[in-house]
Amino acid sequence: MTNRIGLIKKTWILGAAILVLHGCGTTKKLVSAEKTSIIAKIDLINVVDDKVNVILDPTAFATDTVSFFIPKTVPGTYSDDNYGKYIEQFKALDYKGGELKVEKLDDNTWRIINAKDLDRINYWVNDTYDTEVEVSEPVFSPSGTNILKGKNFMLNLHGFVGYFDGLEEIPYSLEISAPDGLEPVTSLVKGVQDVNRPDTDVFVATRYFEVIDNPIMYSDPSTETFQVNDIAVTLSVYSPNGHFTAASLKAGMEKMMRGQKAFLGDINSTKHYTIILYLSNMDDEDAKGFGALEHHTSTVVVMPEQISKERLEEAIFDTVAHEFFHIVTPLTIHSNEIQYFDFNDPKMSMHLWMYEGTTEYFANLFQIQQGLISEEDFYQRLMEKVERSKTYDDSMSFTVMSKNILEEPYKKNYANVYEKGALINMAIDIDLRKLSGGEKGVLWLMKELSKKYGDSKPFEDDGLIDEIVEMTYPEIGKFFNGHVIGDTPIDYDAYWKKVGLSTTEQEQSTGYFFDGEIPYIDVDPANDNAIFVREGIQLNSFFNDLGAQGGDIIKSVDGKMTNLVNIRLLIGQSMNWDPDKEIVMVVQRGDEEITLKGKVGVPTLKVVKLVPIEGASEQQKNLREAWLKG
Repeated sequence: MTNRIGLIKKTWILGAAILVLHGCGTTKKLVSAEKTSIIAKIDLINVVDDKVNVILDPTAFATDTVSFFIPKTVPGTYSDDNYGKYIEQFKALDYKGGELKVEKLDDNTWRIINAKDLDRINYWVNDTYDTEVEVSEPVFSPSGTNILKGKNFMLNLHGFVGYFDGLEEIPYSLEISAPDGLEPVTSLVKGVQDVNRPDTDVFVATRYFEVIDNPIMYSDPSTETFQVNDIAVTLSVYSPNGHFTAASLKAGMEKMMRGQKAFLGDINSTKHYTIILYLSNMDDEDAKGFGALEHHTSTVVVMPEQISKERLEEAIFDTVAHEFFHIVTPLTIHSNEIQYFDFNDPKMSMHLWMYEGTTEYFANLFQIQQGLISEEDFYQRLMEKVERSKTYDDSMSFTVMSKNILEEPYKKNYANVYEKGALINMAIDIDLRKLSGGEKGVLWLMKELSKKYGDSKPFEDDGLIDEIVEMTYPEIGKFFNGHVIGDTPIDYDAYWKKVGLSTTEQEQSTGYFFDGEIPYIDVDPANDNAIFVREGIQLNSFFNDLGAQGGDIIKSVDGKMTNLVNIRLLIGQSMNWDPDKEIVMVVQRGDEEITLKGKVGVPTLKVVKLVPIEGASEQQKNLREAWLKG
């Protein structure tokens, strides 16, 4: 699933009896649907007004009407994004080039009248990156689209290619015409290229899901490929100002993915994995939603280009680690709701605790087990998740939230899948280790489930937890009933005690506006780039002593109006502030303008540390060792 980072941090049934007409020109013959394909042509050369032309040539239809869809939502995003809003000048053409009547039923659905005469459809596509500052709920950048003529095309194909009702299982052939110098990177299988059309790349997919499951990026190539055991990994980087290359990031990425493969062992569902890294300029018409979106054999990562290499590598590694582990769940282990995903009327699964929680837990656990981070770093990550999880509804049933994640109040609690979702898995892991004498954990559980199921064999959504309990211990059932299905918060102190750990509060120094690389303030592009105090995080003594609150919009500091230029200067100046300096900060809080005054002081942050208990028993130490080292 989509892993979102802070400021710089989803029954197709095709009846065998369906018959369609297929051929060329006006002569069509009756054939079974299994033997036909839909041809999608995407023109990246003749871009007009920042729009791309798409032509879909389907089989012929035996019905009077047919509906055509662009997805409303796609797997991994858990949001209604309505990609059809970016489609313009939709036309359905008959075999003589005349227009057929089309009724637009909603943002994503077009009904074509006299479909027996339909030869092709033709429309233009806007990209989503251009609109992120204009809408209140923009499309998350890693699932979005970019059209930058002659330079970059981010083809998350659900934004370009749609499907006809009842033909989701029909093969697709993608014919993409691209400018000289721009090369495609994707995990899609290449088809046979026409020697008479050297500027056209051909890709093939067995069904529509395979189309949208394989993003393509066209850019001036900066690509590296390396082998991780039996997996060929391709890393492609688009850096508009040339700050980064695939070669400069390859070594760290390779080390990280070798650790992941060693952690997973014999779990493997792909021979080729593609990492597409898009670095944003951060201007008004570029991506601003940073994080990643997973696919079966690839991931799209979006980050700001202005970030330091150290921070970029840290963010990429954590993000790609999360996304790569999705090859376990939901890409291998998943329910019917995901196997037969309805792009325009999705039915959600109740198991986000696994799809996102297990994945996020593994993204951290493997690093301690493979020696990539220290025990102290791992403990700190867990405590940060505990603190962040408290900003959400801790008494909300995780299965109910998951099943209703597209609706409020569950939708606003979605990000807790990365916090409490991971902690749920930590608790199950510790319990399994204790009950099995250290032999079994969550990784063992996922391996057992992957043996039973697989990428084409889903489980029944409401039967998984009972199945897990049957595979493990009654105590695991009690945990699920109380803390995952039920609404009882987890007593984390009890779990720390099981592994010989306890918490202690400490003061640590921070910057005034940043704690290391983590900011206390952010920019709201949708509100004239207003500078605001971040919500949902623990603030330092500087903001607390002034009386600032999360969500406050900073209007001015010491009489100077704040904007992107002034706030950067202020941050630089703050490094030399004397603790006795008096400051006046004016903030907007709701409808009220408030003046905050006080000394800047020496900024500190109260943090809760997880530390080993002195005199821990051998049983506690052994359980901790089994948990941390596997």
